[in-house]
Amino acid sequence: MRLKTQLSGVTYSFKDLNEVLAKANEEKSGDRLAGLAAATGTEMVAAKEVLADITLADLRNNPAVPYEDDEVTRLDQDSVNDAIYAGLKNLSVAEFREWLLSYETCGEDIIRASRGLTAEMVAAVVKVMSNLDLIYAASKINITAHCNTTIGEPGVLAFRLQPNHTTDNLDGIRISTLEGLSYGSGDALIGLNPVNDTVESLSNILKMFQEIKETYQIPTQNCVLGHVTTQMEAVRNGAPADMIFQSIAGSEKGNTAFGLNAQLLAEAQDLMLKEGTATGPNVMYFETGQGAELSSGAHHGVDQVTMEARCYGFAKQFNPFLVNTVVGFIGPEYLYDSQQVIRAGLEDLFMGKLTGVSMGVDACYTNHMKADQNDIENLSVLLGTAGCNYLITVPQGDDIMLNYQSLGYHEAATLRELLNKKPISLFECWLEKMGIYENGRLSQGAGDASIFFGK
Repeated sequence: MRLKTQLSGVTYSFKDLNEVLAKANEEKSGDRLAGLAAATGTEMVAAKEVLADITLADLRNNPAVPYEDDEVTRLDQDSVNDAIYAGLKNLSVAEFREWLLSYETCGEDIIRASRGLTAEMVAAVVKVMSNLDLIYAASKINITAHCNTTIGEPGVLAFRLQPNHTTDNLDGIRISTLEGLSYGSGDALIGLNPVNDTVESLSNILKMFQEIKETYQIPTQNCVLGHVTTQMEAVRNGAPADMIFQSIAGSEKGNTAFGLNAQLLAEAQDLMLKEGTATGPNVMYFETGQGAELSSGAHHGVDQVTMEARCYGFAKQFNPFLVNTVVGFIGPEYLYDSQQVIRAGLEDLFMGKLTGVSMGVDACYTNHMKADQNDIENLSVLLGTAGCNYLITVPQGDDIMLNYQSLGYHEAATLRELLNKKPISLFECWLEKMGIYENGRLSQGAGDASIFFGK
């Protein structure tokens, strides 16, 4: 395995594969903060050149965190289909990129190949791809999953309706939920981040979501995004949850900081299959975001793109209905500006799809970043073009509880019309029945939540 190269008469040497992966990464403030980034643009190019010649076998044989030290590594390595891997292992990273982008390589080919990949292979190829490469390759891949409805079918762009409230007030949540539905959002999920992570609070919100679904016969899914253990206790007490949520990390140490391990998530999955209210079989929901491991001191000296890829390898073990990166939520310490946020969003979407999970994105930013609403709207168009399964919407694009900016409910309709996308089919039929959709687009009465009060 060659770990050095020469550019313009200067020799660049790297101590190990993790250093190559880190320095080949596009500029990220988190890698700079961690002391992992290339010192110059030329060193980044040198690292990319070295990485391009590394084989997939080299990457499997040198996981970012050692097998014996880390549960995420063990699960990822042990789940590889060795027969499929055998047909890929001698490819260099550059050759793998060319195969992914080849006109002759279809989405089904890539989905099959994903069963022979590790997270490090997924992360490596991203580092030698441009933004357009990422969009084009991601657009080939359709990953479907079924909870109460099916997400990820071609030509569909779904949305999570996120009616967060600063005090978990049920009336406030109800009004926000109905407003979002009146704009055609909510086919991926009606999902709230609670202020109060208690069994009582989660149960009350879940019961209200279920009542809204049953009253208006809405074909969708519900979830309240408390800690996995709180949700499990609520379900055991009879709360009507369609899926269980948890934020996850790309290392065992990071997951420990989140208060979880694989055994706990397997127990949650089993509970939902036995006692949840969804049809299934996909009843888990995970969120990630570049920089999460660094923020908890759990990155093991590994760059944030590689750690993010490991999140998707971990998520895949539990057959999730939804996975999304909250791409700009952690802040400028990890993604400094709009250029870095846009790059990370495209990287994460492609890595999730290449891994084989139903992948969405929260196109978002915090107010102390060098980004604004126009940047996030630009990213949403790129993500929709790349075949993102779903995006997240909040009232007027302003989440007053989590204090960050995302897409608004009304942007859902704009993006679908602009990109010629549809809602999930059963949900689209419901929108037409309610008079919210007409001839494949919002009706004149859309956006008026009072339509629900007389029904």
